[in-house]
Amino acid sequence: MKRIFKFILNTIPRPILIKVSYLVRPIIAIFLKGTTYTDPIDGKSFRKFLPYGYGVQRSNALSPSTFSLERHRLLWLYLKNETNFFTAPKKVLHIAPEQCFLKLFKKQENLDYTTADLYSPIADVKADICDLPFEENSFDIVFSNHVLEHIEDDKKAMSELFRVLKPNGLGIFQIPQDLSLENTYEDFSIKSKEERKKHFGQYDHVRIYGRDYFARLRNAGFKVNEIDYSKTISEELMQRYCLVKGEILPVCSK
Repeated sequence: MKRIFKFILNTIPRPILIKVSYLVRPIIAIFLKGTTYTDPIDGKSFRKFLPYGYGVQRSNALSPSTFSLERHRLLWLYLKNETNFFTAPKKVLHIAPEQCFLKLFKKQENLDYTTADLYSPIADVKADICDLPFEENSFDIVFSNHVLEHIEDDKKAMSELFRVLKPNGLGIFQIPQDLSLENTYEDFSIKSKEERKKHFGQYDHVRIYGRDYFARLRNAGFKVNEIDYSKTISEELMQRYCLVKGEILPVCSK
């Protein structure tokens, strides 16, 4: 199964994968129903989760019901337990919206929820993160998760995220990060899919962020709180929710 999923991820364009996933997800959820693991986003349980990864496949990574990954479930728990995201009136911008969140966030009556992306078939607004079509200080909350590693001019993208966020607003900008690296590794002369996969771990990535990622956000103007939220979660729930220890949530404000 891991080989099949790896082949699918590396050969089928992401917009097509998104459309197809809506069709196959209910069938997979029924087939894998059980009691071993639980997706905290919808509360459904399964005998196992699906493998995921463009390179090395991670076991029990992808929830069969929401198609959430470890990072999505961690973010959900943080928003639910540590913020008023689900109760207070908020104007929200979600760049490259993940399908595990999309319908749930749209249903929330307290949210004025807008999604944007240049290519995603499920986004409301077609927009370039480096040139967002919104006025400055427009949104109480901005999400842009696992996007910046795809963007060559991430400095410009960060400045746009800062521009559209309201003063005292909340921004969460997750990225794949190698905390063993002091400095981000990037080389824009690397253009081919195979070489990018070799150097950056995925065919459409242009860098591997190191520990200096938080400094990059601060240079864009953000106040950054580096939160290892996994430390607050019991070992039992870490295993049941299929989370990863040590992932840092970059919780930003303006």
